[in-house]
Amino acid sequence: MSSYSPIGPVVGVVGAGQLARMTQQPAIALGVELRVLANAPDESAARVIVDTRIGDYRDLGDLRAFAKGCDAITFDHEHVPTEHISALAADGFAVHPGAEALVHAQDKAVMRERLTALGAPCPAWARVSGTEDVTAFAAEHGWPVVLKAVRGGYDGRGVWVCRSVADAEAALAAGVPLMAEAFVPFERELAVLVARSPHGQGVSYPVVETVQQDGICVEVLAPAPGLDPEEAAQAQRIALQIAHELGVTGLLAVEMFDTGHGLVVNELAMRPHNSGHWTIEGARTSQFEQHLRAVLDLPLGSPAMTAPVVVMANLLGGDDPDLFERYEHVMAHDPGIKVHFYGKQVRPGRKIGHVTAVGDDLDTVRARARHAAVHLTTGEYT
Repeated sequence: MSSYSPIGPVVGVVGAGQLARMTQQPAIALGVELRVLANAPDESAARVIVDTRIGDYRDLGDLRAFAKGCDAITFDHEHVPTEHISALAADGFAVHPGAEALVHAQDKAVMRERLTALGAPCPAWARVSGTEDVTAFAAEHGWPVVLKAVRGGYDGRGVWVCRSVADAEAALAAGVPLMAEAFVPFERELAVLVARSPHGQGVSYPVVETVQQDGICVEVLAPAPGLDPEEAAQAQRIALQIAHELGVTGLLAVEMFDTGHGLVVNELAMRPHNSGHWTIEGARTSQFEQHLRAVLDLPLGSPAMTAPVVVMANLLGGDDPDLFERYEHVMAHDPGIKVHFYGKQVRPGRKIGHVTAVGDDLDTVRARARHAAVHLTTGEYT
């Protein structure tokens, strides 16, 4: 822990993953002092942020000690207990987003109840506690049935697409509270990233297409290619309405299904999001700077794109941990590629970084991003 006196406002980030790490660079430019609460000193953000405190985000005492002296508190993940967030706010700390908003990203059933009441486009859903509940839901809405862990699921974890009673029984055996959703046949997945400040200013980034593989986002295309302008505007309106109605402060990512005849809201996240990493090079104001502006109640920045096309490709760990020796080829082959590593140990399938390419032609830009990502992670050429 550092003993220096901060010069600018202090923003405390609970969690020390790659999202907190990537917030450090815009914090420097804004004159914001970033503080992170890490579980261990070798976590992603703890490796680069001077004011790192070690503690347990599940312990209210650790959270209170961490928050002391911060001008705003925000989150790298959604796992902080809701009651602890409420306690921090009751203590007088400025917490963004607050517990009343964040619970909708923490609890999928609470989210579905509220969004359905707001009239947002949602699939049919129900809480389930046993096989009889699932079979009754399937009798009404058909198989397959999507079972989701009410809390804690991410990157495809905690989601089961069940095509039979046997599949449902296997999911129920996980022993966690579940909800059922009707399966949505969709053509592609979209995401809308919006920001909202405490005094109510809101902005929306362009709608993007996210490409998933085994439940993990591997590629983001900005803007979503071929999306009808009216449908893009509708997606942005839905996201901004949700941010307003839920009282979100900071960033809100709304993941949607494009069914070919309408949009359906899938998931919410109230923090910087994988679907917005392209904004570091691809937007006038990155999602990380925007989040800092929002939680400090500063005027929000322009979300306009810096190029007609931006493609972000995630780097997923493989069998070879030595990614750095392949830097040379990627940089020499395409000096315009931007590489971001997260300071994480390489494990198969783990998100360890991303690459971004910008340009005028989607096919060309996409090929450049894919070439860099494939070579960095596997050593192969595309």
